Amino acid sequence: MDTFAFRRPDLMEELEVYEVDHPATQEFKLHRLVELGWEIPVKLHFIPIDFTKESLSTALTRSADYDPLLKTFFSWLGVTYFLTRDEVFATLQSIAHVSISGSMVVFDYFDSEIFNPDKSSLRMEKTLEFLKNIDEPMKTGFNPSTLAEDLSRLGFCLKENLNPDDIEKRYLQGRTDGYHAADYVYFAFAVVE
Repeated sequence: MDTFAFRRPDLMEELEVYEVDHPATQEFKLHRLVELGWEIPVKLHFIPIDFTKESLSTALTRSADYDPLLKTFFSWLGVTYFLTRDEVFATLQSIAHVSISGSMVVFDYFDSEIFNPDKSSLRMEKTLEFLKNIDEPMKTGFNPSTLAEDLSRLGFCLKENLNPDDIEKRYLQGRTDGYHAADYVYFAFAVVE
């Protein structure tokens, strides 16, 4: 669960932060925050959404605090692979629709090759099987070489598309805990045109 608003109180004086998540996940998080006695920052807003049933733009405009005329940064991590391709593109299209030019989105995704047993690693196959068995199947991957074109059709310009080696070098180099970038995972950074 995201803890940005609690880890960076210095930035919470300047930013409005909207946590958009599945209603059950958000309910659990809010309950847990109460149990811990953590004070919820005034500028932290919780917006429940089931991406399979509602558009992001509808959910955001439901909030009186969200201003679609301000540039917005969307951090969308750990979600795309659990949605269908159509649901991912619908959400990205909602971002382009609800925010002004220059707004940004960062999201992670898996290379679609994870679903091809001839190209995927044994470790990834076991991960896919495990997630399927706990009723949280990974559904979607994307072709890194065509992502820029896909995003362009939705109103975005892809600025960065980091592969696992890029992620390792930029963010994980020098770690001593043995953590490494996941096989087949990419980080995409795109801007609304």
